Amino acid sequence: MGRKNKREPWEEEEEIIWVSKTEMKRDMEELQKLGEELVKLKPGVLDKFPLDDSLRDAIDDAQRFKNEARRRQLQFIGKLMRNRDPEPIQAALDKLNNKHSQQTAELQKLEQLRDRVVEQGDSAINDVIALYPDAERQYLRQLARQASKEKAQNKPPKAYREIFQYLKELKGDDLG
Repeated sequence: MGRKNKREPWEEEEEIIWVSKTEMKRDMEELQKLGEELVKLKPGVLDKFPLDDSLRDAIDDAQRFKNEARRRQLQFIGKLMRNRDPEPIQAALDKLNNKHSQQTAELQKLEQLRDRVVEQGDSAINDVIALYPDAERQYLRQLARQASKEKAQNKPPKAYREIFQYLKELKGDDLG
């Protein structure tokens, strides 16, 4: 009679990976948090995510629900996420967050450039012309003078804002 439930000596031994209940729970909570982040997104943004129909429907439902129903729906989304690979979804979410951070950094650079234009005048305007050859030097000088005058007279910073909008237009439509 052969050996029952025994492996042959030449077969490789399978490595058994034990996962604690706490670790499993932690993983489930992470998936639920990922689902919560997805629920916070707008439908147009969600269209760009690699979501199957059942998960997308669950997210749409959670966006409509309030209070206890929403909490239960979030748990359901976490349960659905357990059967899927969360990596592509997490990567898309990271990419979205990074894009937002990059846009914020670009806007901050433009704000600093605007401040330099108002404070330093022609030398900063020359830098703007070097960065954006399409910029109109005379228009920038005029706005810089107006912004300085408004600041000195404690008036609302209309020209100051116009400089920023002009720099944003020069930069391109990739910023919000």
